Amino acid sequence: MKRISAILFSLFIAILFFAIPHTSGAQGKPDGLPEEALAHIPVCPPGSPSDNARCHARVVVNEKGDPFATTGPVGYGPIQFQTAYNVQNATSSGRILAIVDAYDHPTIKSDLDTYSNQFGLPVLPTCDGSIATSAIPCFQKVDQNGGTSYPVVDSGWALEISLDVEAAHAICPDCKLLLVEANSSSYGNLMTAVDRAVAMGANVVSNSYGSNEFSSETTFDYHFNKPGIAFTFSSGDNGYGTSYPAASRYVTAVGGTSLYLNSDNTYKNEVAWKGSGSGCSSYESKPSWQKDTGCAKRSIADVSAVADPNTGAAVYDTVAYSGQVGWFQVGGTSLAAPLIAGVYTLKGVPVATAANSLPYLNSPLTNLHDVTSGSNGGCSMRSRYLCTSLKGYDGPTGLGTPNGINGF
Repeated sequence: MKRISAILFSLFIAILFFAIPHTSGAQGKPDGLPEEALAHIPVCPPGSPSDNARCHARVVVNEKGDPFATTGPVGYGPIQFQTAYNVQNATSSGRILAIVDAYDHPTIKSDLDTYSNQFGLPVLPTCDGSIATSAIPCFQKVDQNGGTSYPVVDSGWALEISLDVEAAHAICPDCKLLLVEANSSSYGNLMTAVDRAVAMGANVVSNSYGSNEFSSETTFDYHFNKPGIAFTFSSGDNGYGTSYPAASRYVTAVGGTSLYLNSDNTYKNEVAWKGSGSGCSSYESKPSWQKDTGCAKRSIADVSAVADPNTGAAVYDTVAYSGQVGWFQVGGTSLAAPLIAGVYTLKGVPVATAANSLPYLNSPLTNLHDVTSGSNGGCSMRSRYLCTSLKGYDGPTGLGTPNGINGF
């Protein structure tokens, strides 16, 4: 029996090695390999709909259901993200990309340094004083009040933080990065952290969390109604169905794809990831720039980026998650949100402009990759586009994925 178990485990490792996209010359999941080839689980437990949010990261696991950690990176890295989305020559001009998460990651700076050294990215120094006045790209971590009284550590949210910070640095290596840690995953604390990010000068705020919609959600919307500042929110990882705050009419709702690359890391194609959240909001009114006719209220998502854990990111994390540290392969729309946030930061949002209107107005057919295949569930024929990727706008992938920065 032990010999059979050992053979099965060796076979699993062999399958895992060939199925996972490696960072050196990554090509993505081989053609024809089913999406279920790699098992993955949610990093954070669900929160109650009206009080708490959960992060939208999913981590690849082994045959026992345990997170699969390695000593070297496995998954997509900076060259894949930058080349696929055609942003490798863009610069941020000193703009601040803020990341809001719950709980503390005590070693995030050193983990980011390890990630940067692994992939040849600039190592961001800790900001000397205010991040807003720093003359060079730097990294700053604060609590939700702007200080250093950090919250308690949560291993799931710590892995989410590693994903967010490292993905943001990967897509925008010269961005100033500001991490704001909320005391908990309650909406009250998370919104305090969002406000703190804005107060500290963030031009873009990335958020990779949410919950089911709830009847009082619009009371939180004012936190995002700030023209000239982009707020990205992951659309969720449970397939067809809406999530807040992605449903807010003032944010950019980010759906997810499976991303396939050529052998030289150039873009090959994308399909809608089956976990990508989408749908028609129950409570949020429709923004004027959304013209789809199958949803009288706010349609989700707006744009998308890679989210499928099978074509996920290599993430370095030294906060033990289920007893594991090192390199994880992580996906979910939590990956897509900071990637889109990075593109917004590279482009810059004009003052007094609603950031989430820009992809609808900036020639999406030329500045975005239109994703035209894949589905995240079933919906009525009249609103089929809300759960099935078609030419033009659709729910799972929105208007598409970045092809350069001009769509933002």
